[in-house]
Amino acid sequence: MATIPMDIVNDIFLRLPAKTLVRCRTLSKPCYHLINDPDFIESHLHRVLQTGDHLMILLRGALRLYTVDLDSLDSVSDVEHPMKRGGPTEVFGSSNGLIGLSNSPTDLAVFNPSTRQIHRLPPSSIDLPDGSSTRGYVFYGFGYDSVSDDYKVVRMVQFKIDSDDELGCSFPYEVKVFSLKKNSWKRIESVSTSSIRLLFYFYYHLLYRRGYGVLAGNSLHWVLPRRPGLIAFNLIVRFDLALEEFGIVRFPEAVANGNVDIQMDIAVLDGCLCLMCNYDQNYVDVWMMKEYNVRSSWTKVFTVQKPKSVKSFAYMRPLVYSKDKDKVLLELNNTKLVWFDVESKKMSTLRIKDCPSSFSAELVVSSLVLGCKGDLNNIKYRKEQEAKEAREAKMMQNTKRRDDFLSKGFKLVL
Repeated sequence: MATIPMDIVNDIFLRLPAKTLVRCRTLSKPCYHLINDPDFIESHLHRVLQTGDHLMILLRGALRLYTVDLDSLDSVSDVEHPMKRGGPTEVFGSSNGLIGLSNSPTDLAVFNPSTRQIHRLPPSSIDLPDGSSTRGYVFYGFGYDSVSDDYKVVRMVQFKIDSDDELGCSFPYEVKVFSLKKNSWKRIESVSTSSIRLLFYFYYHLLYRRGYGVLAGNSLHWVLPRRPGLIAFNLIVRFDLALEEFGIVRFPEAVANGNVDIQMDIAVLDGCLCLMCNYDQNYVDVWMMKEYNVRSSWTKVFTVQKPKSVKSFAYMRPLVYSKDKDKVLLELNNTKLVWFDVESKKMSTLRIKDCPSSFSAELVVSSLVLGCKGDLNNIKYRKEQEAKEAREAKMMQNTKRRDDFLSKGFKLVL
């Protein structure tokens, strides 16, 4: 039987999605070692990012996570993960095929839904400052730092001195950064930017998902709307993952000092930071920053009118362009995915089999980042769970045999 040269195998494998490559490891030892090789993992990721192939939409339902392939969009697949505890697990970002997962501020993980590999973050306590007795809002962010070749999680916690202070007038805070490369947390001791203080102060005005950082330009971003008499300008707070410092991104001049009632949100589209301006739930202007952190590069790329088929137009977010750039996939009100034709302005709703009725969506690329072997904690957890399930199954089987025996014996006595 002829043997295929490994350079040809390498070229073929680079074109396959990560889920398929996980199964291909069992073909032979050379295939196993190739797919687990860090250089191959990097090359595979580079090709996926360049071509836009094998993209997935991750859907977070009430209790479960699902993925749907962007190429087919015909049905969803359940995503099993060790963070599952019977309650909702939050998804707070996506980068290079990895997602951030949270059950609580001290129960966090980085997870690859394609390979099912997980890295649980070591717990980092929340240290209440003197005089504080209540933890307020928690902000998360997750992204790849291309400068240090590292994946980082940012956790910002607000505290309240007076638990009855609903407006959060007292807002000490704690900022910590986790490095996957070092597998450790670092506290950011000094935050000089006044806008980060205002971010904590006004979080209660914002949608919950604005507490999750948006990754663009090697920085994480949170939107901060203008408030008359308090915040002079509409701002976007950013956290530079390389410098681990806070800064400011200015809104487009056309909207920075406009109507304060505009509902604003941010996203990333085609690798660029985007701003969505929602006008009384009638229409949404989408602006794109073509050159990162250059205010003059803000460009209004399209406007989306409220569809007649929806009662509310409270939330809209662009996820990804079609490959021909003629359409944009939009998430509407956490209940719909629609293709929006940029030229004709028409919408077409995606009908996905077994899709949850309510969800939040994240764009995820198919990658082998984190490898296929998993970390030792995950392997240990899986073995413990398998052993526990085996014990429970054996106990149930023994109980059934006993009940059957007693039932038969009782009938014989009668």
